[in-house]
Amino acid sequence: MNDTTAGARAGAAAHHSILPEDGLAGTLVGRAWVPGPAPGPAVVALREAGVFDLSRHYPTMSTLLDVPNPAEAAHAAPGQYLCSVDDLLANSQPGTRDTARPWLLAPCDLQVVKAAGVTFAASLIERVIEEQARGDASRAQALRSQVIGLIGENLVAIRPGSAEAMALKALLQEKGVWSQYLEVGIGPDAEVFTKAPVLASVGCGEDIGIRADSAWNNPEPEVVLAVNGRGTIVGATLGNDVNLRDIEGRSALLLGKAKDNNASCALGPFIRLFDASFGLEQVRNETVHLRVAGVDGFELRGINTMASISRDPADLVAQTLAAHQYPDGFMLFLGTLFAPIEDRDEPGSGFTHKLGDLVSIHSAWLGGLHNRVTHSETAAPWRFGLRAFISNLAQRGLLQGSAL
Repeated sequence: MNDTTAGARAGAAAHHSILPEDGLAGTLVGRAWVPGPAPGPAVVALREAGVFDLSRHYPTMSTLLDVPNPAEAAHAAPGQYLCSVDDLLANSQPGTRDTARPWLLAPCDLQVVKAAGVTFAASLIERVIEEQARGDASRAQALRSQVIGLIGENLVAIRPGSAEAMALKALLQEKGVWSQYLEVGIGPDAEVFTKAPVLASVGCGEDIGIRADSAWNNPEPEVVLAVNGRGTIVGATLGNDVNLRDIEGRSALLLGKAKDNNASCALGPFIRLFDASFGLEQVRNETVHLRVAGVDGFELRGINTMASISRDPADLVAQTLAAHQYPDGFMLFLGTLFAPIEDRDEPGSGFTHKLGDLVSIHSAWLGGLHNRVTHSETAAPWRFGLRAFISNLAQRGLLQGSAL
């Protein structure tokens, strides 16, 4: 098989695993690293004719999302041809990077990355178990039946903050089993935290990190909303909100240590903007699929059905904005139904990542996000911060006569 044939097959495989089921029918925008004499990140649009660099019109993704109609703007901007869609996607797979060709980055830039936690009943129960187990995976199985016996499994029908939810809260407090996770799971106030610093997220094909001192952790496949500086939801993407269950389980005050580490936030492969083909109703009914394939032959599969979410996505955005402004916009992880309990090694030990795990998250409308697991301590260090980003845009002449 010659190189041309091999390249075509790789491109076709990438096409299938990264693009949505309807291919390029939607408005797909992202960010790509463009090598060459003036290398740097570019805002790109994926079209039937190829990948087009929109940076001369929109130097940042934040700028594009802030126009009155981002989808219309993404179609109207002519852009500069970069490469074929096949070539970009083939070069955005784990372990296959050719640094002489463009590859996908996380699709956000100046946006703050926020995350909503405990938004599904199943994950709520698992958070309570983590807390009761004090982060010890070996105690989780025994506690699971005890916690479910006290709380019950059918929390899906309970609307957070409702009279029914408050009655359940009073009952559980009376039994002495109230938890901070139950407070945000069924109480009036959602848990919304900052997942990652601006520009720190990794994209499709890049390594994703877990701390070397974590022995109980898992991926969290989620839908992530793109919200502009006016607080308008303009699109969505996929994300992996890596969870270190042992660290957070020891104390909720360790949430920052459990959640915000080098390479611990993956977003992508691109943002699908809201247009005639895709909107918030599709987000509300999306099903996110997860597959973890280990080098040890272990395979884990799971799903996250957005229809089972306890809080509406629009309400989570409203709560995020209730007492704060985000002039450059924000990305909001919506939480996950998925909480793995399958034993990977010893009986009762549950699931945890191993180095080299390939994590694939995909959905019909948003495509596929693929990352390989490594340690945060040995992942590629984050060097490209705000100063480097602004300096790079200036050197490429993208700030002249244009606001970020």
